Amino acid sequence: MADLKIADFSWVGAGPRATKDLADNGAIVVKVESRKRLDLGRLSPPFAGDPRDFNGSAFFAQTNTSKFSVTINLSDPRGIEVAKRLVAWADVVVENFGPGFMDRIGLGYSVLRQIKPDIILASVSVAGKTGPMSGFRGYGNSAAAHSGHAWLTGSAGKPPHMPPLAYGDVVAPMFLTVAILAALEHRARTGQGQHLDVSQIEPMVHVISDLYAQERAEKTGNADSAFLLHGVFPTAGEDQWVAIVLENAEQAEALKGALAIADIEPATVSAATGRYDKSELFDRLSAVGVPCGPVLDGKGVSENPELAAAGHFRKVDHPVLGPANMPAPPYRLHGTPGEVRRAPLLGEHNRAVFVDTVGLADDEFEALVSEGVLS
Repeated sequence: MADLKIADFSWVGAGPRATKDLADNGAIVVKVESRKRLDLGRLSPPFAGDPRDFNGSAFFAQTNTSKFSVTINLSDPRGIEVAKRLVAWADVVVENFGPGFMDRIGLGYSVLRQIKPDIILASVSVAGKTGPMSGFRGYGNSAAAHSGHAWLTGSAGKPPHMPPLAYGDVVAPMFLTVAILAALEHRARTGQGQHLDVSQIEPMVHVISDLYAQERAEKTGNADSAFLLHGVFPTAGEDQWVAIVLENAEQAEALKGALAIADIEPATVSAATGRYDKSELFDRLSAVGVPCGPVLDGKGVSENPELAAAGHFRKVDHPVLGPANMPAPPYRLHGTPGEVRRAPLLGEHNRAVFVDTVGLADDEFEALVSEGVLS
């Protein structure tokens, strides 16, 4: 993937998470930003130190590992001309702006094809660029409502509950990455580029489509009628929990033996689990074949020894965050292992990209910087 070149105009989460995957696996991803319109990801907490330091967002750092950053004022026609030179260099252009934005600034697909006929434009939005909802403006939580996630989340008999994060910003990028790889394969076979159109709503429907195959889907909280036992149970300490699932009688007997209980009624199980540390209980139940897991908060996940041993987090040195754990790709390619590098500072690679890569003359580059075009 080291030869793959991506001009990444996307921001916040839905686009950047897809290009992060590709960058961590060796693609050259140039992230196009602007000091005049900061990526909202750079303004998102948590921050290392001063929250006004847009280079100190942990959210941005984790979402944009292994990329290069340049700044272009896309409201300036001269900035658009520089952006076109970047497009001519790239194999793939990625964007997740509002409907019609790329066309309005002169970087729509028809223009990109004139610059480079086999270019691949990958667009991701809440409701897609075509169809009856193509003009819809919203965020990942809007997709949670449209896709049915909000309806199914929460306890039975309670109002719909929004997921605690913009889940569409997490699910859609996985589909966008697959679509980009498929388009690259198509181009390798035919020489043709194409415009990819990925919505957030449809991938979110896709991942829960089986739940809507039944006559009527209902909120069940932690319960699941397909299992003998399915829920979370208290353990020793304040607000500490373990999740336990029993699928068959063999697992039920194993749980009763491990906890020295006579039945698997939730109250009985809760009384027994409360005597154990959750990690100790996880080891105890796993040893006898009971599917379970300690419920971890953010700190617990980041310090989880199993994830650390698996190499999920890679420690990188960041100029603002310092030594920080960054999430690696959640898969292993033994023949072509990826490399996670720190996220870039804003505009850190302007000279390297604009002069050394796309060929701006040094004096032209300096003039565009001083006049605010590359800012």
